[in-house]
Amino acid sequence: MADAHHEEHEDHGNTVAAWFLTISWIAAWTVAGAAIILGGDIIVWTAVGLGASVVLAVVAGVMKKAGLGRKEPRPVPPTREQWESERAGDAKAAKAAKKADEAGKADGKGDDDKEPATAGAK
Repeated sequence: MADAHHEEHEDHGNTVAAWFLTISWIAAWTVAGAAIILGGDIIVWTAVGLGASVVLAVVAGVMKKAGLGRKEPRPVPPTREQWESERAGDAKAAKAAKKADEAGKADGKGDDDKEPATAGAK
């Protein structure tokens, strides 16, 4: 199951564009926050931080278009109805398997009575 999940989402958001945007926003807001703490005008430095964030987001968008971002669209999670019907299907399959297992044990054909598949091949 974990391997199937990994194959579906190879990058997990770990792309050059995503890392650039994350690190650059941290740097921009650290500078703006430090400037405010050191006595700078809060409105000016907040505007600088917001302006830098917009510019950096545009740069990251250009990087994504240049092939440095996610290659495939982000997967869409199932709706509640889809999730519930999938769970109901899993529950029915589990009940059917349990019923078949119990029927096999009642017939005396439980897993303990089976011979290995290689025993008759000698």
